[in-house]
Amino acid sequence: MKKIAIISLALLTISGCTVRVADLTVASTKNFDLNSGNLVKGQRVTGEDSYPVILFPTGIPNVKTAMDRAIESEKCAVGLSDLVITQLNHSFIIGSIGMRVEGDLIIDKSRSGCESKGI
Repeated sequence: MKKIAIISLALLTISGCTVRVADLTVASTKNFDLNSGNLVKGQRVTGEDSYPVILFPTGIPNVKTAMDRAIESEKCAVGLSDLVITQLNHSFIIGSIGMRVEGDLIIDKSRSGCESKGI
């Protein structure tokens, strides 16, 4: 009986939940000209903002921070297209919580040094 209780507690501790929050066509935290003829699609990237949980969360995850991390993975990127925002809850007593943003980069070829970027 004691063995079952320990296994149950272990399963609760490592269990988690990932919830799809939103699917967006285009999003950005940067200012850019959407009508520019110099925008091209780039590679698929992921950005996360997460915090550890030890009884209580040590911070509050932010979608803007996760999106900034995804966009800033490429110096010529100004936004994301076809993106998915996911909330991560992988904690019971210990674990982590967070936000994940995944999407295709929008590359601005008019920026200096970015003429050959994009697909």
